[in-house]
Amino acid sequence: MFARLTFIGVQSNKMENLRKIFNEEIVPVVKSQKGNLGIWLLEPTNENDDFISLTEWISKADADAYEATGTYRALVDKVKDMYKSKPVLKTYNLAETKIMVNA
Repeated sequence: MFARLTFIGVQSNKMENLRKIFNEEIVPVVKSQKGNLGIWLLEPTNENDDFISLTEWISKADADAYEATGTYRALVDKVKDMYKSKPVLKTYNLAETKIMVNA
């Protein structure tokens, strides 16, 4: 599996609007993309930190195809008037892990 994280510094007076656009406009589009397993908005506990949009994909190829269509850029641009700083995209492979439960 593959994860994409977009770090976005948001103006403090725009946080509620960002949440609304993310949930109502961005989430449905991303969930409809081939290979998408989920999308989450991580909200900072310190308002000086970045919001993080986390998307999970079946494969890197699916995530790359999503970006290649221009959909990613169009969605990020929906909130561009809320930026405090330019968004930063980072990508990660998700390592296989075994969960052990203590008895």
